[in-house]
Amino acid sequence: ILTTVHIRFIYLLAMIHKSKFRQSYLFFLCAVLFFSCGDSKKPDVSNIKLDIKIERFDKDLYQGRAKSVELTDSLLHQKYGAFYEDFIFKMVGNDSYTSQEVLKGLYEDKAYADLNHEVDSVFPNLTQVENELTQSFKYIKYYYPKAQIPRFIGFLSGFSYQTPIGDNYVGIGLDMFLGKDSKFYGALVNSLPLYLSRKFTPEYIVPRVSEYYVRENLFKERDQDRSLLSKMIYNGKILYFMDQIMPDNMPDSVKIGYTDKQLGWCNAFEAEIWGFYLESNLLYETDYPKIQVYLSEGPFTPGLGEKNSSAPKLGVWTGWQIVRKYMEENPDVTLQQLMADTDAQKILTKSKYKPKLMR
Repeated sequence: ILTTVHIRFIYLLAMIHKSKFRQSYLFFLCAVLFFSCGDSKKPDVSNIKLDIKIERFDKDLYQGRAKSVELTDSLLHQKYGAFYEDFIFKMVGNDSYTSQEVLKGLYEDKAYADLNHEVDSVFPNLTQVENELTQSFKYIKYYYPKAQIPRFIGFLSGFSYQTPIGDNYVGIGLDMFLGKDSKFYGALVNSLPLYLSRKFTPEYIVPRVSEYYVRENLFKERDQDRSLLSKMIYNGKILYFMDQIMPDNMPDSVKIGYTDKQLGWCNAFEAEIWGFYLESNLLYETDYPKIQVYLSEGPFTPGLGEKNSSAPKLGVWTGWQIVRKYMEENPDVTLQQLMADTDAQKILTKSKYKPKLMR
């Protein structure tokens, strides 16, 4: 007999199982022009040989119900290796249970079967996602030819993990992209609030997978970058990099995870936001509890905007605008030079960023 975590896989796992396993449904970011800025200047990547395929662990796992638990356990371990180990012992279960016990618990859980049917109906195939990921990662390979392309594995996370990254794999928690109106998200409103679940739609798969790969594999945040300004610029560079590898018709709102209204608010009050940082002496503040409100996900930024109308993560959005302005003012700087530059103050100074009041 397994614990409640396994018996009620989809309804309770996200609330009960608090793992430190890395996940990405955190965060993201800000801006209101509905599409990426400027005309397309993307390089020709048609000669780069790459064809990304997403392995369907979710299907292999469910089809394993027809076999003995022992055989399924062996086959899944053989095919998925490190991912299977992480799924069994970090995502769904823990070291207190064997892999066969975890599998047995899942297969006996009607909730798991219900969720599997829902995911299968929304994602009978992932061809479009594969094509879009292929294009985005071709751009990554263009700029960074030595970048290692991992395995991409679709799975059911029990509403706990959106894009976990492990040993040579990127997982895609398909149950975290079912569509904002999914009946499952409404049942989990206490652990999956609307400001998060509204972004659990298929259109977010490619930007979230790509962004988290970029953050974890290419440009990790440095421990010494503790000021709000340095964190602004770091996040701004990540989003500027996303500008270069995402489709030209991808809205800024999707890149950053804003509603159109939130993006519009940022653009309308850009000068006031910047003035608030300066007047509050926040740019060089290093006390994380004090600055995290300007970097973290949420429904809005406390203390700014009337009737909670502000957008969240304003520091991230502002950093994006600074970096865009920096690259506009310094056209000779290459993308690689930008991403390698850790001097946040220099980037701010040379950006000549001084937003003007719109009114």
